[in-house]
Amino acid sequence: MFVCDAHCDTLYRLLKEPGADNDVTPERLKKGGVGLQTLAMFVGTSSDKKTIINTIEGMMAIADELKQKGLDIIDDPSLATEGEVKYILSIEGSEVFEDDLSLLEVYRKKGVRMASITWNYDNKFASCHMGDTSRGLSSLGKECVREMNRLGIAVDLSHISDKAFKDVLDHAYSSPLASHSCARVLCNHSRNLSDEQLEALFNAGGFVGINFCPAFLVEDGKATMLDVLKHIEHMYELGGNGKVGFGSDFDGIESKPVGLDNPEDFPALIRFLADSGSFSDDDIADISGRAFINYYKKL
Repeated sequence: MFVCDAHCDTLYRLLKEPGADNDVTPERLKKGGVGLQTLAMFVGTSSDKKTIINTIEGMMAIADELKQKGLDIIDDPSLATEGEVKYILSIEGSEVFEDDLSLLEVYRKKGVRMASITWNYDNKFASCHMGDTSRGLSSLGKECVREMNRLGIAVDLSHISDKAFKDVLDHAYSSPLASHSCARVLCNHSRNLSDEQLEALFNAGGFVGINFCPAFLVEDGKATMLDVLKHIEHMYELGGNGKVGFGSDFDGIESKPVGLDNPEDFPALIRFLADSGSFSDDDIADISGRAFINYYKKL
Protein backbone atom coordinates (compact mmCIF):
# COMPACT_ATOMS: atom_id res chain seq x y z
CA MET A 1 0.00 0.00 0.00
CA PHE A 2 1.28 3.45 -0.96
CA VAL A 3 1.24 5.80 2.07
CA CYS A 4 1.61 9.59 2.30
CA ASP A 5 2.10 11.56 5.50
CA ALA A 6 1.33 15.29 5.28
CA HIS A 7 3.22 16.40 8.40
CA CYS A 8 6.12 15.50 10.67
CA ASP A 9 8.55 17.65 12.69
CA THR A 10 11.67 15.57 12.14
CA LEU A 11 13.84 18.35 10.66
CA TYR A 12 13.17 20.57 13.69
CA ARG A 13 14.05 17.73 16.03
CA LEU A 14 17.24 17.00 14.09
CA LEU A 15 18.15 20.68 14.49
CA LYS A 16 17.31 20.98 18.19
CA GLU A 17 18.06 17.44 19.41
CA PRO A 18 20.86 16.03 17.25
CA GLY A 19 21.36 12.36 17.95
CA ALA A 20 17.83 11.85 19.29
CA ASP A 21 15.94 8.64 18.53
CA ASN A 22 13.53 10.10 15.98
CA ASP A 23 10.14 8.63 15.12
CA VAL A 24 10.74 9.22 11.41
CA THR A 25 13.75 7.62 9.74
CA PRO A 26 14.23 6.42 6.15
CA GLU A 27 14.27 2.84 7.40
CA ARG A 28 11.00 3.18 9.32
CA LEU A 29 9.33 4.96 6.41
CA LYS A 30 10.32 2.16 4.05
CA LYS A 31 9.08 -0.52 6.44
CA GLY A 32 5.81 1.39 6.81
CA GLY A 33 5.23 1.68 3.07
CA VAL A 34 5.48 5.46 3.13
CA GLY A 35 6.15 6.72 -0.39
CA LEU A 36 5.89 10.42 0.41
CA GLN A 37 6.74 12.14 3.70
CA THR A 38 6.23 15.86 4.23
CA LEU A 39 9.07 17.34 6.29
CA ALA A 40 7.83 20.45 8.10
CA MET A 41 10.24 23.23 9.01
CA PHE A 42 8.81 24.72 12.21
CA VAL A 43 9.72 28.41 12.72
CA GLY A 44 10.13 27.89 16.47
CA THR A 45 8.82 29.86 19.41
CA SER A 46 10.94 33.02 19.12
CA SER A 47 9.47 36.24 17.70
CA ASP A 48 12.90 37.50 16.67
CA LYS A 49 13.09 37.51 12.86
CA LYS A 50 16.81 36.74 12.74
CA THR A 51 16.28 33.72 15.00
CA ILE A 52 13.35 32.54 12.86
CA ILE A 53 15.33 32.80 9.63
CA ASN A 54 18.33 31.09 11.22
CA THR A 55 16.04 28.27 12.39
CA ILE A 56 14.57 27.77 8.92
CA GLU A 57 17.97 27.98 7.27
CA GLY A 58 19.34 25.49 9.79
CA MET A 59 16.68 22.97 8.79
CA MET A 60 17.24 23.70 5.10
CA ALA A 61 20.93 22.98 5.62
CA ILE A 62 20.08 19.64 7.30
CA ALA A 63 17.72 18.81 4.41
CA ASP A 64 20.45 19.65 1.89
CA GLU A 65 22.96 17.52 3.79
CA LEU A 66 20.53 14.59 3.89
CA LYS A 67 19.82 15.06 0.20
CA GLN A 68 23.53 14.74 -0.52
CA LYS A 69 23.42 11.44 1.39
CA GLY A 70 20.58 10.12 -0.76
CA LEU A 71 17.39 11.58 0.76
CA ASP A 72 15.10 12.05 -2.27
CA ILE A 73 13.47 15.47 -1.77
CA ILE A 74 11.17 16.18 -4.71
CA ASP A 75 9.31 19.22 -6.01
CA ASP A 76 6.32 17.42 -7.49
CA PRO A 77 4.44 15.02 -5.19
CA SER A 78 3.08 13.08 -8.18
CA LEU A 79 6.63 11.79 -8.74
CA ALA A 80 6.32 9.67 -5.58
CA THR A 81 6.02 5.97 -6.33
CA GLU A 82 5.26 2.86 -4.31
CA GLY A 83 8.34 1.11 -2.99
CA GLU A 84 10.50 4.24 -2.79
CA VAL A 85 10.60 6.91 -0.08
CA LYS A 86 10.43 10.51 -1.28
CA TYR A 87 9.99 13.77 0.62
CA ILE A 88 8.56 17.25 0.17
CA LEU A 89 9.23 20.32 2.29
CA SER A 90 6.82 22.57 4.17
CA ILE A 91 7.11 25.55 6.51
CA GLU A 92 5.10 25.61 9.74
CA GLY A 93 4.41 29.25 10.60
CA SER A 94 4.75 32.01 8.00
CA GLU A 95 6.52 34.51 10.26
CA VAL A 96 9.60 34.07 8.09
CA PHE A 97 7.74 35.87 5.25
CA GLU A 98 6.20 38.72 7.30
CA ASP A 99 8.68 41.43 6.32
CA ASP A 100 9.43 40.22 2.80
CA LEU A 101 6.90 38.28 0.74
CA SER A 102 9.52 37.78 -1.98
CA LEU A 103 10.98 35.11 0.32
CA LEU A 104 8.01 32.94 -0.64
CA GLU A 105 9.48 32.57 -4.12
CA VAL A 106 12.97 32.05 -2.68
CA TYR A 107 11.76 29.11 -0.58
CA ARG A 108 9.55 27.81 -3.37
CA LYS A 109 12.69 27.51 -5.49
CA LYS A 110 14.28 25.60 -2.61
CA GLY A 111 11.48 23.03 -2.82
CA VAL A 112 8.89 24.25 -0.30
CA ARG A 113 5.41 23.10 -1.40
CA MET A 114 3.34 23.93 1.70
CA ALA A 115 3.25 26.65 4.36
CA SER A 116 0.93 27.20 7.31
CA ILE A 117 -0.22 30.77 7.87
CA THR A 118 0.25 30.59 11.65
CA TRP A 119 1.47 28.31 14.38
CA ASN A 120 0.20 28.93 17.94
CA TYR A 121 0.85 32.70 17.82
CA ASP A 122 -0.90 35.52 16.00
CA ASN A 123 1.28 37.16 13.36
CA LYS A 124 1.04 39.91 10.76
CA PHE A 125 -0.92 37.64 8.45
CA ALA A 126 -3.64 36.20 10.67
CA SER A 127 -4.79 35.13 14.11
CA CYS A 128 -4.12 31.61 15.35
CA HIS A 129 -6.52 29.13 16.95
CA MET A 130 -5.61 30.29 20.46
CA GLY A 131 -5.13 34.01 19.72
CA ASP A 132 -7.37 36.99 18.96
CA THR A 133 -10.41 35.13 17.63
CA SER A 134 -12.08 38.40 16.53
CA ARG A 135 -9.27 38.99 14.04
CA GLY A 136 -9.01 37.05 10.82
CA LEU A 137 -6.79 37.38 7.76
CA SER A 138 -5.12 40.79 7.43
CA SER A 139 -4.68 42.63 4.12
CA LEU A 140 -1.06 41.45 4.17
CA GLY A 141 -2.30 37.94 4.87
CA LYS A 142 -4.55 38.08 1.81
CA GLU A 143 -1.57 39.17 -0.26
CA CYS A 144 0.46 36.29 1.18
CA VAL A 145 -2.25 33.76 0.32
CA ARG A 146 -2.50 35.06 -3.26
CA GLU A 147 1.28 34.80 -3.68
CA MET A 148 1.31 31.28 -2.28
CA ASN A 149 -1.45 30.38 -4.74
CA ARG A 150 0.54 31.86 -7.62
CA LEU A 151 3.65 29.89 -6.69
CA GLY A 152 1.91 26.57 -6.12
CA ILE A 153 2.58 26.53 -2.37
CA ALA A 154 -0.31 24.83 -0.55
CA VAL A 155 -1.89 27.11 2.08
CA ASP A 156 -2.00 25.08 5.31
CA LEU A 157 -4.86 26.01 7.67
CA SER A 158 -3.84 23.85 10.62
CA HIS A 159 -3.32 26.12 13.68
CA ILE A 160 -5.27 29.06 12.20
CA SER A 161 -8.27 30.78 13.87
CA ASP A 162 -11.84 30.11 12.79
CA LYS A 163 -12.26 33.60 11.34
CA ALA A 164 -8.97 33.47 9.47
CA PHE A 165 -9.89 29.99 8.18
CA LYS A 166 -13.04 31.41 6.59
CA ASP A 167 -11.16 34.42 5.24
CA VAL A 168 -8.63 32.20 3.48
CA LEU A 169 -11.40 30.19 1.82
CA ASP A 170 -13.05 33.44 0.74
CA HIS A 171 -9.88 34.91 -0.80
CA ALA A 172 -7.84 31.96 -2.06
CA TYR A 173 -8.15 30.88 -5.68
CA SER A 174 -6.42 27.53 -5.08
CA SER A 175 -7.72 24.98 -2.58
CA PRO A 176 -6.07 25.13 0.85
CA LEU A 177 -5.52 22.14 3.12
CA ALA A 178 -5.20 21.29 6.80
CA SER A 179 -2.11 19.11 6.99
CA HIS A 180 -2.54 17.82 10.55
CA SER A 181 -5.98 18.43 12.09
CA CYS A 182 -8.94 16.45 13.43
CA ALA A 183 -12.71 16.89 13.87
CA ARG A 184 -13.81 19.25 16.64
CA VAL A 185 -17.19 17.59 17.15
CA LEU A 186 -15.38 14.40 18.27
CA CYS A 187 -12.77 16.20 20.38
CA ASN A 188 -13.50 19.76 21.43
CA HIS A 189 -10.12 21.40 20.91
CA SER A 190 -9.45 24.71 19.17
CA ARG A 191 -6.82 23.00 17.00
CA ASN A 192 -9.54 20.84 15.48
CA LEU A 193 -11.94 21.77 12.68
CA SER A 194 -15.68 22.29 13.06
CA ASP A 195 -18.16 20.51 10.80
CA GLU A 196 -18.80 23.81 9.01
CA GLN A 197 -15.09 24.24 8.35
CA LEU A 198 -14.66 20.66 7.17
CA GLU A 199 -17.61 20.89 4.78
CA ALA A 200 -16.33 24.19 3.39
CA LEU A 201 -12.82 22.81 2.93
CA PHE A 202 -14.05 19.65 1.19
CA ASN A 203 -16.39 21.67 -1.05
CA ALA A 204 -13.39 23.80 -2.03
CA GLY A 205 -11.43 20.69 -3.06
CA GLY A 206 -9.14 20.79 -0.03
CA PHE A 207 -7.51 18.02 1.99
CA VAL A 208 -7.26 17.08 5.67
CA GLY A 209 -4.48 14.98 7.20
CA ILE A 210 -5.58 13.31 10.44
CA ASN A 211 -3.29 14.27 13.33
CA PHE A 212 -2.22 11.39 15.59
CA CYS A 213 -1.84 13.58 18.68
CA PRO A 214 -4.06 11.93 21.32
CA ALA A 215 -5.18 15.31 22.70
CA PHE A 216 -6.76 16.10 19.32
CA LEU A 217 -8.32 12.66 18.86
CA VAL A 218 -10.10 12.15 22.18
CA GLU A 219 -10.70 14.45 25.13
CA ASP A 220 -9.24 12.13 27.76
CA GLY A 221 -6.02 11.84 25.73
CA LYS A 222 -6.12 8.03 25.69
CA ALA A 223 -6.33 7.41 21.98
CA THR A 224 -6.27 4.21 19.93
CA MET A 225 -6.56 3.40 16.23
CA LEU A 226 -10.32 3.35 16.75
CA ASP A 227 -10.25 7.09 17.43
CA VAL A 228 -8.34 7.70 14.18
CA LEU A 229 -11.01 5.63 12.43
CA LYS A 230 -13.83 7.67 13.98
CA HIS A 231 -12.37 10.96 12.80
CA ILE A 232 -11.98 9.66 9.25
CA GLU A 233 -15.50 8.22 9.27
CA HIS A 234 -16.91 11.54 10.45
CA MET A 235 -15.08 13.48 7.76
CA TYR A 236 -16.34 11.07 5.12
CA GLU A 237 -19.88 11.73 6.34
CA LEU A 238 -19.25 15.43 5.66
CA GLY A 239 -18.10 14.92 2.07
CA GLY A 240 -14.48 14.03 2.67
CA ASN A 241 -14.38 11.09 0.28
CA GLY A 242 -11.05 11.24 -1.51
CA LYS A 243 -9.98 14.28 0.51
CA VAL A 244 -8.77 12.77 3.81
CA GLY A 245 -5.46 11.16 4.68
CA PHE A 246 -2.74 11.18 7.33
CA GLY A 247 -0.87 14.06 8.96
CA SER A 248 0.80 12.12 11.76
CA ASP A 249 2.78 14.91 13.50
CA PHE A 250 5.43 12.30 14.34
CA ASP A 251 8.47 13.84 16.07
CA GLY A 252 6.23 16.72 17.10
CA ILE A 253 4.01 14.93 19.62
CA GLU A 254 5.03 13.52 22.99
CA SER A 255 2.44 10.75 23.16
CA LYS A 256 0.75 8.67 20.47
CA PRO A 257 -2.31 6.47 20.06
CA VAL A 258 -1.83 2.90 21.22
CA GLY A 259 -0.18 0.99 18.38
CA LEU A 260 0.91 4.08 16.41
CA ASP A 261 4.42 4.75 17.63
CA ASN A 262 6.15 5.56 14.33
CA PRO A 263 5.79 5.10 10.53
CA GLU A 264 6.37 1.35 10.80
CA ASP A 265 2.84 1.15 12.22
CA PHE A 266 1.06 2.53 9.13
CA PRO A 267 0.36 -0.98 7.70
CA ALA A 268 -1.36 -2.01 10.95
CA LEU A 269 -3.47 1.16 10.89
CA ILE A 270 -4.45 0.61 7.26
CA ARG A 271 -5.42 -3.00 7.98
CA PHE A 272 -7.51 -1.78 10.91
CA LEU A 273 -9.32 0.74 8.68
CA ALA A 274 -9.88 -1.89 5.99
CA ASP A 275 -11.15 -4.50 8.48
CA SER A 276 -13.64 -2.02 9.97
CA GLY A 277 -15.91 -2.40 6.94
CA SER A 278 -16.44 1.37 6.84
CA PHE A 279 -14.42 1.93 3.68
CA SER A 280 -14.14 0.44 0.20
CA ASP A 281 -10.81 -0.60 -1.31
CA ASP A 282 -10.80 2.69 -3.25
CA ASP A 283 -11.39 4.60 -0.02
CA ILE A 284 -8.46 2.84 1.64
CA ALA A 285 -6.19 3.72 -1.28
CA ASP A 286 -7.32 7.36 -1.04
CA ILE A 287 -6.85 7.58 2.73
CA SER A 288 -3.48 5.85 2.62
CA GLY A 289 -1.95 8.28 0.15
CA ARG A 290 -3.77 8.82 -3.13
CA ALA A 291 -5.92 11.68 -1.80
CA PHE A 292 -2.82 13.69 -0.88
CA ILE A 293 -1.25 13.14 -4.31
CA ASN A 294 -4.51 14.06 -6.05
CA TYR A 295 -4.77 17.25 -4.00
CA TYR A 296 -1.44 18.45 -5.38
CA LYS A 297 -2.42 17.52 -8.94
CA LYS A 298 -5.20 20.13 -8.68
CA LEU A 299 -3.12 22.81 -6.93
